[in-house]
Amino acid sequence: MQFLNEFFTTLNDLVWGIPMIVLILGTGLFLQLRLGFMPIFKIPYGFRMIWKSRKPGAAAEGEISPFAALMTALSATVGTGNIAGVASAIAVGGPGALFWMWMTALVGMATKYSEVLLAVKYREVDDKGEHAGGPMYAIKNGLGKHWRWLGTAFAIFGGLAGFGIGNMVQANGIASAVHNAFGVETWITGVVLVILTGAVVLGGIKRIGAVAEWLVPFMCIGYIACVAIILFVFADRIPEAFATIFTQAFSPTAATGGFVGSTVMMAIQKGVARGIFSNEAGLGTAGIAQAAGATSNPVFSGLIGMMGTFIDTIIVCTMTGLAIMVSGVWTSGATGAVLSSQAFEAAMPGVGKYLLAASLAVFAFTTILGWAYYGEKCWEYLVGTVSEKPFRILWTIAVFFGATLSLDFAWLVADTLNALMAIPNLISLLLLSPVIVSLSREYFANGGADAADASTAPARSTY
Repeated sequence: MQFLNEFFTTLNDLVWGIPMIVLILGTGLFLQLRLGFMPIFKIPYGFRMIWKSRKPGAAAEGEISPFAALMTALSATVGTGNIAGVASAIAVGGPGALFWMWMTALVGMATKYSEVLLAVKYREVDDKGEHAGGPMYAIKNGLGKHWRWLGTAFAIFGGLAGFGIGNMVQANGIASAVHNAFGVETWITGVVLVILTGAVVLGGIKRIGAVAEWLVPFMCIGYIACVAIILFVFADRIPEAFATIFTQAFSPTAATGGFVGSTVMMAIQKGVARGIFSNEAGLGTAGIAQAAGATSNPVFSGLIGMMGTFIDTIIVCTMTGLAIMVSGVWTSGATGAVLSSQAFEAAMPGVGKYLLAASLAVFAFTTILGWAYYGEKCWEYLVGTVSEKPFRILWTIAVFFGATLSLDFAWLVADTLNALMAIPNLISLLLLSPVIVSLSREYFANGGADAADASTAPARSTY
């Protein structure tokens, strides 16, 4: 067991090291350049499309609305990384890490846009009449049979990683947060999670989408409202916080209080790594959810899908980072969710830690739901729709074990497999970039309206 632990520790350090970060950022920057920074320029348009996409038109094909598909993708990405991940990045890399998280998100918008576009472009209809897509289908149908092994590799990594990073690790986080804040035994939380997870997951993508469509906006708005209280209490410190973030993004962070100091490289590495972990741009997962969205144009889906990265990192992660900064707790020496909890307590003594625990639990639960669909489609690609019911049952049962067992090794393996998912996806994005650019130019040259709602057409333009 010690050998396996050492092996996966070494492998994890390798796959999440500098080369992987360079590969993910490099691919995103390459796609931004090929697209003429269109994803950034179209952020306002993307927000308008999110609102319009709640009711797809008759010509659109898919199981759920594009809005529900986006909420499903956000349910998987807006999670513990937005609370514990941001705190860890600041605690180790200093406030400058938040700046590099922003840069990662802006570059990652092009990656997420491209992932979703290809997932919808090359999606298939399975033998149950439902749409299935994602990097594995983009590789299979876009690159041809000689590359099919690469799609299979993605599906294997995703199908296995999901049980760890998308299921048991999240359940463990919920059980720990509830136990620490409210004293509830982990097995009780495990039973409740099994009931709630089963009630949603066993209903498939339509039920997952319906729950995500209601729960994700509610949890995001609720969390932002809580952080807004912190920012209101310490409003006079906000300008100083931004100044510190920008200054320490390019200069060493001096030791102060319980903070031991960090280099610029550490700020970059932690900011980028936590940013990728939070918004999943480069992993290819969002395309799996968006492929179920009702649309007649893959570019339309891509524009909506890329907004998930903006919402996750630029909005939610920034709110967490600012709360930690203005409350002054970032120098305490704490890290992870404990640091975020200190920020909440500093502004709302006596109730802050409970609000943070509740937010963490809801964030992690929605991640379980989103990743359930990701894992299901990975196994469907490998063995067919016969895996659907067994997978959903096994996924639901795994939640209980996640809530009650120690998962250090499971987390390590899942984190490694999660990184390995990025490699096949990034290769397909680079090789299929001409398709991405061609479809994008055609869409905007024709006015940019998706058949789901012709009234949303922007002015004729190119980027």
